[in-house]
Amino acid sequence: MSSTTDDRSGLMRKIGVVTTLIDAIREFSKGHRGSGLMLLVAAALSSRIPGIGTAASLLLRAYRRLR
Repeated sequence: MSSTTDDRSGLMRKIGVVTTLIDAIREFSKGHRGSGLMLLVAAALSSRIPGIGTAASLLLRAYRRLR
């Protein structure tokens, strides 16, 4: 049973990294180098700290809406 939980955890971590990378690419394509770089760093960190990439993406979106 532990193996299944580990597999799911690893899959969710990989999905978080990929979605954060996609957000970073979108930011670079819009010309937002700073936020693209921030998301790229968050994607790299999210392999070690689960959820940081998702948190960075959500915070960036919230910041843009409130700005």
